[in-house]
Amino acid sequence: MQEMDKSDLTALTVQLLSAYVANNSLPSNELASLIETTRNALAGKVEAPAPEAPEFVPAVSVRKSTASRDHLISLIDGKPYRSLKRHLTSHGLTPDEYRERYKLAKDYPMVAPSYSEQRRAVAQRLGLGRKPKAAKVAADPVVTKTVAPAKKAASTRKPRKAAAAESA
Repeated sequence: MQEMDKSDLTALTVQLLSAYVANNSLPSNELASLIETTRNALAGKVEAPAPEAPEFVPAVSVRKSTASRDHLISLIDGKPYRSLKRHLTSHGLTPDEYRERYKLAKDYPMVAPSYSEQRRAVAQRLGLGRKPKAAKVAADPVVTKTVAPAKKAASTRKPRKAAAAESA
C-alpha cells in the first residue's frame, strides 16, 4: 500500500469523523483524542495502548493477616494458611513477588509462628542441625602412644618344598 499524502490523509480523516459525529453524540473534550486516534489509524501508526499495571487490593489488611499465631491470612483470597508458599505457587507467585505486589516488608513471614515453632521442636528432638559427635572428636585429636605389634616367634617347621625334597 502506498504512503498517503498529508492532504489525502486529512481529507479522509475529516470525511470519516464528520460522518461519525453526524450520527453519534460526542462530548467536545473527546473530539481531539478521536481525531488523533483516527488519523494515526489511517496513517498506520497504530500503537497499542500501554497496559496499565493492575492495582492489587488485598483481601484483608496486612495487620489482620498476621494477627493469629496459628495461621497467616492470604492477601489474595482472605483464607487462612499455615504456610503461604504452596498457596502462592498455585497462583503463579513467588514469595518475593507476593511481597512486592502488596508492598510488604522483606521480613514478612511466609509461615505461621506456631507452625514454625512446632517444626523447630521436631528438628531439635531429631538432632537435626547439630554436628555429629565423631566430627567433634576428630576436631580435638588426642595424642596417644602407639605400640608396635610384637614379632611372631620363628616357626620350627620346615617349608613344604624342603620337606618334600627330603622325603624323596
